Amino acid sequence: MALASKVYQVTKTFPREETYGLTSQLRRSAVSVPSNIAEGQGRATRGGFVQFLCMARGSLFELETQLLMAKELKYLDVRQDPMLFQQLTRVAQLLNALISSLKSPAKRSTIHDLRST
Repeated sequence: MALASKVYQVTKTFPREETYGLTSQLRRSAVSVPSNIAEGQGRATRGGFVQFLCMARGSLFELETQLLMAKELKYLDVRQDPMLFQQLTRVAQLLNALISSLKSPAKRSTIHDLRST
């Protein structure tokens, strides 16, 4: 959600003619990331959750592409640019780790495991 808030803040400085173009696209992609995570969390199955986490990751890649376009068009402030991309990278790492952990089979405890603790 912090990344989405940052995107809203940064896009306030974009040209007016981008209001319904790149600004709108960036904001929708940014909001889609936490929205998909939240919706997935509400699913009854692990597979459903993973599916929505993957959609969140797709939105994150879409956001990255749009931020690169904004950078190319010189809409992003040079000082804000590194922070945004660092935050985006961190969210990607967290999503990837969560997806991986949910996809891996859960380790079952055995009596032997319990005795050794």
